[in-house]
Amino acid sequence: MTRFFKAAAFAAAMVAAGSVQAQTVGIATSNPGSLFHNIGTAVANAANEAGLNTTVQPATSPNQFIPFVNSGGIEFGVANLQEVNYAISGEAWWNGVKNPNLRVVAMLMPLKEAIFVRADSDIKTLADLKGKRMTDGYTAQNTILPQLDAVYATADMTREDMTPVYVTSVVAGAQAFIANDSDGFIFAHGAGKVREADASVGGLRALPVADDSDEALAKARKHWPTAFFAKMKAGSSPGVLEDATYIAFPQVIFTHSGVPDDVVYAMAKAIYDGKDAMVSTFKPFAAFNPKDIKGDPGIAEFHPGALKFFTEAGLD
Repeated sequence: MTRFFKAAAFAAAMVAAGSVQAQTVGIATSNPGSLFHNIGTAVANAANEAGLNTTVQPATSPNQFIPFVNSGGIEFGVANLQEVNYAISGEAWWNGVKNPNLRVVAMLMPLKEAIFVRADSDIKTLADLKGKRMTDGYTAQNTILPQLDAVYATADMTREDMTPVYVTSVVAGAQAFIANDSDGFIFAHGAGKVREADASVGGLRALPVADDSDEALAKARKHWPTAFFAKMKAGSSPGVLEDATYIAFPQVIFTHSGVPDDVVYAMAKAIYDGKDAMVSTFKPFAAFNPKDIKGDPGIAEFHPGALKFFTEAGLD
């Protein structure tokens, strides 16, 4: 983290000099192998192609870098919309500590998530996880436990139904699974670590939600308010062995209120225009629709630089 903060502080200092094209800005992401690192890398590549010099600065999780973005320590970050909204309001694990300077730059494609098990195991459904060893704890990623609760709620289960294997992060959880220390782990579809696990154990099975009814979604939203259900086709991602429904959440590129409007404008434009560049870096960006970048940010506000671009692009 020391290297992260030093590098990010350097990136922030560079913003003060020169034109947008000459500036260097940073995007804070989670660890390599995580979905947010994959996304941040793809966005950075698109921004670089558009002339905005952009570097990726990984940390363990948004728990760490959201306050850093809020304080102006780095220009941009990648996160789940719900955790950004919680950070702004000070709710949940923020324990009343608010991050009022956060602003949204662009809505991205949804984060689709599942619990993964070995394809050749006897675990075929969420109910089959009862009594099994399941990753838990996630002390460095406070978002994961309520997301697990949301998934389990679709099967009228709780985390107490499983034997916990305590880990610090989703990357650590996947590693515990690969080492055969757990029978399942939660991760986002399409992330590099999922592909690694799939290759390491000879194939994965992504467990669908147990019930995709409105009633089941209401149960899930008690734990994660922005949750929704998304269908995936068989073979579309490692572990998706048949057409099935999974839990999903909106995700965003965000910034802080003090970043100059022209810099945020340039980033929003790079994301809007850069789908091909982002897909070439990270294939799940194929699901990204540029026209959706101005979605509903919840209690968060869009940065004025982003709003200026939305107006010019006819997205109002």
